[in-house]
Amino acid sequence: MSIFGAEPNYEISIGGLTYKHSPIDSPSLSNVSMKLPKGSRTILVGANGAGKSTLLQILAGKRLILQEDTHVHIKGRDVFRNSPPGVTFLGTEWAMNPVVRSDIVVHDFLNSVGGWRHKERRDKLLDILDVDLDWHMHAISDGERRRVQLVMGLMSDWDVLLLDEVTVDLDVLVRDDLLTFLLTDSETRGVTILYATHIFDGLSRFPTHVAHMHLGTVLSQPTPWPLTPESAAQVVSVDLGPNPPLYKLALQWLREDRELRRELEKQGRKTRGARIDEVPTDSETFYRKYDYSH
Repeated sequence: MSIFGAEPNYEISIGGLTYKHSPIDSPSLSNVSMKLPKGSRTILVGANGAGKSTLLQILAGKRLILQEDTHVHIKGRDVFRNSPPGVTFLGTEWAMNPVVRSDIVVHDFLNSVGGWRHKERRDKLLDILDVDLDWHMHAISDGERRRVQLVMGLMSDWDVLLLDEVTVDLDVLVRDDLLTFLLTDSETRGVTILYATHIFDGLSRFPTHVAHMHLGTVLSQPTPWPLTPESAAQVVSVDLGPNPPLYKLALQWLREDRELRRELEKQGRKTRGARIDEVPTDSETFYRKYDYSH
């Protein structure tokens, strides 16, 4: 049996995970391994394209992995072959779904997905997220629609919560109240949270661990937060000073990511940024090339 997956203290366990979106693509994830203890709250840090969303979708069972030498376990169970109960995934794509943009009243929508079964938690979340039950889903903003999504996703008693940038549409007050609720829920019920985000302000007291992804790999395994001087020396190349805020750590990691990527570009990786643009100088060639009307 793999050394990952069967250990009782690890709620999430990943070993040797490589994933391509199609056979001809480069891997979006390369040999990813990770262990998260039960009751932990891990912030996943990485630039756009690091593979955070892909990893969370795989953990949620939304992308199938076929490799025999790979395992993805939650609560000791294979997420594809023996799906564990109590796993909730909340991502950004929900708010763009045409179904949740139809003319349906929030009260009816929440009841249609089982809100009446979880009345106590539902009502608490309605207050925290400041949701009006008389809103019509088609007539509200993206931020208000996001609040409804969070009520729907969090009102049942989940054990593992996978969050992919779901606070991006929330105002500062609602976001802070939500994070306080999740922190209390995690501490009270011993549940586990893995949260990928680019918003680090006001987040330093939330995590128990931080992890760093870059170009589909895990550069820094989940490290206890706040950092000690010893752990900081292992995960970052510069001295961040005593008790650095999460924002400062994330900023340094992203700087290092960019420098590493630029070194890879010098070695042949496709470059980003400005380049020589060969624009036709005669009008006939120009309009033939840039005529998008057909």
